[in-house]
Amino acid sequence: TLFFEDLSGNELCKIQARVLTIRDTMTIQGPNNETLATVKKAMITPLRDRWSVKVGNGPDLQVQGNILDHQYTIGEGRTKVAEVSKRWFRVADTYGVQIEPSQNDVVILAVTVVVDMMAHP
Repeated sequence: TLFFEDLSGNELCKIQARVLTIRDTMTIQGPNNETLATVKKAMITPLRDRWSVKVGNGPDLQVQGNILDHQYTIGEGRTKVAEVSKRWFRVADTYGVQIEPSQNDVVILAVTVVVDMMAHP
């Protein structure tokens, strides 16, 4: 289990792996144990890595791109809600997350951490 906290130490969300599922699945829960999002790796990925994100109180999201090289987008249909990229940095093992306005920053950042954990065990 991985916890996200604010600067005061208040829990914002936690990430937990579900061990009894057919394919890789991780859940992001809020501080009251409500499900904020569930991230699943796609079973068939012919051209590029792909994950689906079932958001608890919002539209579902898709994660697509080159996950291993940290070059991917998080989107709702054709609308990009966030972009993850290494190209903005020259330091090894560093990448940035650009989140569009009016998005839930905590959920998007937690999804990014989940994808990183699932792609790089």
